[in-house]
Amino acid sequence: MTADHTLFAIAQEVQHCTACNLHKGRTRAVPGEGPANARIMLIGEGPGYHEDRQGRPFVGPSGQFLTDLLALAGLRRDEVYIANVVKCRPPQNRDPEPEEIATCTKLFLMRQIAAIDPAVIVTLGRFSMGLFLPGERISRIHGQPRYVQGRLIVPMIHPAAALHQPQNRPLLEADFRRLPDILAEAERQRKMASTPAPQPDEPPEQLRLF
Repeated sequence: MTADHTLFAIAQEVQHCTACNLHKGRTRAVPGEGPANARIMLIGEGPGYHEDRQGRPFVGPSGQFLTDLLALAGLRRDEVYIANVVKCRPPQNRDPEPEEIATCTKLFLMRQIAAIDPAVIVTLGRFSMGLFLPGERISRIHGQPRYVQGRLIVPMIHPAAALHQPQNRPLLEADFRRLPDILAEAERQRKMASTPAPQPDEPPEQLRLF
């Protein structure tokens, strides 16, 4: 099955999922969107009011800000894959609960990551960061790439937090401006890892021992 078909199948499962209580209050589930061959995957927390209505990630004010942030990195939305930790809106935008995160991550998010196999994962906010870097604080490590199980993770402040706390905005903008260099290094490392080590020339036929 191709990555496109896998992502489509996952999206169909998300639309009909009843594995946790979040499905009871949703208007529309939000599987995620973007190309199957995206080099960068961004993972937020969960759908908000506008996302719940449209079934798409990051379409409210924080979504417009995310589009602007991507532009600072020389990227368009249609070049990256955008998803969330949980696929249905928590009631009153409350924090997702641990069992909701665990269920949605296992059923959907990790399968999406495996299908896309991005060079870089940008976590937006503490909940997606916690999947890869548990116990860390965004205020301390935002913008600092970390390899986790062979995958480059870049924790960043959530765009909504930067809108609500203006002092975070220049920090987030600076982190996104560094994203092209981070991506280039990640792809360089991938290329090196996938290149077979040079083999010594085979000895002449008459010198072979086996």
